[in-house]
Amino acid sequence: MFGLGGNLSRRGFLALTGGSLALAAGSASSASAERVRTNARIVILGAGAAGTALANRLTERLDGASITIVDGRKRHLYQPGFTLIAAGLKPADYSVSSTQQWLPSGLTWLEEAAAEIDPETKQVITTSGTTVPYDYLVVAAGLKLDYGAIEGMSLDLIGTNGIGSVYAGPEYAEKTWQAMDRFTEEGGVGLFTRPATEMKCAGAPLKYTFLTDDYARKKGTRGKIRIDYAAHNDTLFSVPIVDEKVRMLYEERGFETTYNRVMTAIDPGRKVATFWTPEGSVEMEFDFTNVIPPMVAPDAVRNSPLAWQTGKWVNEGWVEVDKHTLRHARYPEVFAVGDSAGVPKGKTAASVKWQVPVVEDQLVAQIDGKESQSSYNGYTSCPLITRVGRAMLVEFDYKNNLTPSFPGIIAPLEELWISWLMKEVALKATYNAMLRGRA
Repeated sequence: MFGLGGNLSRRGFLALTGGSLALAAGSASSASAERVRTNARIVILGAGAAGTALANRLTERLDGASITIVDGRKRHLYQPGFTLIAAGLKPADYSVSSTQQWLPSGLTWLEEAAAEIDPETKQVITTSGTTVPYDYLVVAAGLKLDYGAIEGMSLDLIGTNGIGSVYAGPEYAEKTWQAMDRFTEEGGVGLFTRPATEMKCAGAPLKYTFLTDDYARKKGTRGKIRIDYAAHNDTLFSVPIVDEKVRMLYEERGFETTYNRVMTAIDPGRKVATFWTPEGSVEMEFDFTNVIPPMVAPDAVRNSPLAWQTGKWVNEGWVEVDKHTLRHARYPEVFAVGDSAGVPKGKTAASVKWQVPVVEDQLVAQIDGKESQSSYNGYTSCPLITRVGRAMLVEFDYKNNLTPSFPGIIAPLEELWISWLMKEVALKATYNAMLRGRA
């Protein structure tokens, strides 16, 4: 079934992914665990991937608990699909479903956002002024795309003047594809970068640079294009061995890379972006750019006592939790999971898959008066697309150790077809199983 260099037949791929999904469901499912009787009031802020997955698992583990999820979004967005939409491979509705369809029965869904969190009185206040008391709180509120931090940038610019932004949402990802498609026809300067803040899926800026290059090569227009990548610090990727591999690929493909540059402003009319550098502001021109804004915790979280009070994340507002238990450092009845959690790594859907069972076990054990040994090791996964049909399946932990799920089958630093299919085909099925609490 397996060939040289990690190649895999289509039949072998289906067997591998089917088996891995079954194993994931069996190993991570909470259905077989003993149910705990309780009348605890549990509030989950956020009905995204983390909040929904946890809600489904807790309804299986707890008998009699009052579980409320607070989120005003009626649409559930499959965010790993945004890159595929922005590459013209999927329509915008590929990433869209309804929030309601994933929520378990018996749960209360409060369809509005949190405005204030008061951990001293153990209550959440919503945007309408409703007070929601809790015994246990799980912050799964995601993050805020802070476009306002880039002077001159706004959502209505996406799709105009060569400005794209993959992260902004499925419709904006589709507009980004249209802009990228035009650019790779006409030529010019493609400018790619990332913010200096923590961010979800830090490989996304890299993969969209690769995809733009690949489309130009397929169209025969690569000679008319210059690709500039402005890194926010002195690396391209936080894991040293992956950073070196990406550096090699960037050099091989003729990208112009500059370091320690952070976008602070954009002028759509002049098609110029301004960057902070240690030496002062510099301008870089573009005919196409994928704007990735700074990312911070939602205002209700960022302005609450739950955020880190000291250290490098003090201005970003992530929840101050123990990086292994995901329990708050100062409020033991509070947990955070997903993008909101203030941990060194883990802002990906794959990380959520491993964080949620830890929070579930820690929370249920606490309710039951017991200790839990469940621990999150920082697992993060990035299917790093290097061209259409090829990707590197990069998986790592807090210590920057590579942690491949399929050792001997999928080499993490090789550009493989199987890694591409894991991203394009298998990932969404795993994600959906995770939402249901089955993976």
